[in-house]
Amino acid sequence: MASSSSSGLTFKLHPLVIVNISDHYTRVKSQMHPPIAAHANNNGNDADAATSPPPPAPRVYGCVIGVQRGRTVEIFNSFELLYDPSSHSLDRSFLEKKQELYKKVFPHFYILGWYSTGSDAQESDMHIHKALMDINESPVYVLLNPSINHAQKDLPVTIFESELHVIDGIPQLIFVRSSYTIETVEAERISVDHVAHLKPSDGGSAATQLAAHLTGIHSAIKMLNSRIRVLHHYLLAMQKGDIPCENSLLRQVSSLLRRLPAIESEKFQDDFLMEYNDTLLITYLAMFTNCSSTMNELVDKFNTAYDRHSRRGGRTAFM
Repeated sequence: MASSSSSGLTFKLHPLVIVNISDHYTRVKSQMHPPIAAHANNNGNDADAATSPPPPAPRVYGCVIGVQRGRTVEIFNSFELLYDPSSHSLDRSFLEKKQELYKKVFPHFYILGWYSTGSDAQESDMHIHKALMDINESPVYVLLNPSINHAQKDLPVTIFESELHVIDGIPQLIFVRSSYTIETVEAERISVDHVAHLKPSDGGSAATQLAAHLTGIHSAIKMLNSRIRVLHHYLLAMQKGDIPCENSLLRQVSSLLRRLPAIESEKFQDDFLMEYNDTLLITYLAMFTNCSSTMNELVDKFNTAYDRHSRRGGRTAFM
């Protein structure tokens, strides 16, 4: 990387892209390299497994999608790609299918480039870069370094552009670094904060900490509900005259109620109904998708049984 980019583009990267790449790398690494202890126990070579060098880290590949408004490129999401390192070729049919599916869900998003993992860009990466130029004439390359460096404070993410430079009298495409900023929406900020609080810190699993977190929230809501009930019963008894009226307590209750958000406003009702309808719609779509998948499996089974029956009937008639 000889120099920084001179295109003048402004890149905005969303956290969802980083989470997707990290998840992709973690899954591939877990599938390709199972734990050494389990592998050693299966083969009975504990000493050899303990002294053997760690396997090389795999590289994963995918596409990044988003929008470009003028000179601002905003990367919102990503999806995985099938890549053959031996032939340096992409599975074009898989790419086109994924592009078509994402286009139905995100009609305003376009393929902006691709991503991979590794410590630095390699010469073979230019093959993928050139292969995507028929989709985007100036694709972006997002590189995530999965190695852990506790001394590094910046994100291990680098964004590259390609520029045509003349080297030894031959025009060649090279990768150049580009600066970027992290852009988030409210939903992403909440999700990232939630994931950060669920990070295992005492050796427990994330599922265990999630259960403990939800249990704590449930206990807090239960305690709040019981205290509200006590206050409500106390005010009802004061209204009926069963207990003497205390103006100081009423002023405290009135002050507490004034701090609460105004939930009886028309704007709150509209926003609440919109969120509630969106939640119901997502639930309905999930159920509809599950039902469609079940029906497709059932139809495939019927077609298979029908084909077998037809072949058997044809052989019987022929004999």
